[in-house]
Amino acid sequence: MAKLLVKQVRSKINCPLTQKRGLEALGLRKMGQVVEHDSNPTILGMINKVKHLVSVTEA
Repeated sequence: MAKLLVKQVRSKINCPLTQKRGLEALGLRKMGQVVEHDSNPTILGMINKVKHLVSVTEA
């Protein structure tokens, strides 16, 4: 299974509550924070909801 590095690059200020909760579910609490996740449909769906706030690279 592929690993994904997800980095928060934009602020969650003025975003809908669902997007804020999506970032928290991914483990992103601060700007510039990087987390590593397995590539599975659940994680990809969460990333898709906040794709304008994060950058994704393969590890």
